[in-house]
Amino acid sequence: MLKPSFIGTVLLLMLAGCSSSDPAQVIEQYLQARITSDVDQLRELACTAWESQVMLEANSFQGREAVLEGATCTTGGTDDAYTIVQCQGKIVVTYQGEQTEFPLGNYRTIQEDGVWKMCGEAG
Repeated sequence: MLKPSFIGTVLLLMLAGCSSSDPAQVIEQYLQARITSDVDQLRELACTAWESQVMLEANSFQGREAVLEGATCTTGGTDDAYTIVQCQGKIVVTYQGEQTEFPLGNYRTIQEDGVWKMCGEAG
């Protein structure tokens, strides 16, 4: 019979692997946190070098209705130490009856402590 603590540990490891094993998934989670202004989630998903941008990112759509439309991200190539994630789709923001669209682009990801993190936009 397996001990409950062993089962709990295995489940936690499985969940941690799901959330951090795919750079594209991390970017999709980051974009979702950005449109909802979820500062804690943005911090969790940001690399150390990008942490100073988290508040700016969180405030960018705060107080506005923002949605992701057609967002699909795939892992592409590399750029130095970064893995590039390419995203299609857009963020649609409605503010005072006006709609503005922001196309998604390419993002840098990096592994820190074995976890993929968003580390800015790729040029």
